[in-house]
Amino acid sequence: MALADRVDEIVRGLPRGWERARLELTVEEPEDADRASLLLAPATPGRSGRAFTLYVHHGASELSPTAGVVKRVVARLDEAGIRGRVRLAGHEQAAVEVEAKPAAVEPEAPTALADAWDGLLRRLPPDWSDLYAEVELDSTDYLDRGALLLAPVNPARYGGPSSFRFRSASQKGYGVAPGMARRALERLDDEGLRGRIRVLRVLSDTDAVSTQGPVWRVDGRSV
Repeated sequence: MALADRVDEIVRGLPRGWERARLELTVEEPEDADRASLLLAPATPGRSGRAFTLYVHHGASELSPTAGVVKRVVARLDEAGIRGRVRLAGHEQAAVEVEAKPAAVEPEAPTALADAWDGLLRRLPPDWSDLYAEVELDSTDYLDRGALLLAPVNPARYGGPSSFRFRSASQKGYGVAPGMARRALERLDDEGLRGRIRVLRVLSDTDAVSTQGPVWRVDGRSV
């Protein structure tokens, strides 16, 4: 069975309500491991020798990579003739909250960006080291003020017409500290600049050697 088909089979077999799955992909030939690492890079895997750990997030979780992304990336190994095996190493279920239904339904208050940031961080792997996030404001009227309030995170204009992106690092390297990012998002909340925040890419347990950290490329540019 092709590796990509095996990934699809595993994901389809996950129970209803799954939020994150951990796959272990082992390359059969040791000499193919470095080439496999390059092909798998968009899925931000962990690596130990010729074994790779891939985290797959449910599409509703607003985290990447999703199952579709992982399947497309793994298919590159099939196309390159790199053989191996994939197994499910574990999965996590989404938390289920049961709330009493009020007699009258009131409009739901928007989630503060700082609180949403806290929630995203809680759902990341415990050993996450680097991430690439996007703040999408509700209106382009917020852009100028938003850029000023987000200045501590070094925001860049990527994505949609009212979006900013930034990097965060848990311990060291490129990117703002998570606490500094939260304070910048609180400034948006304090001035009523509403929007959404999502994590686009995340790496775990990176080891910077002769560099300050990993580099991602978006539209041909390093970020």
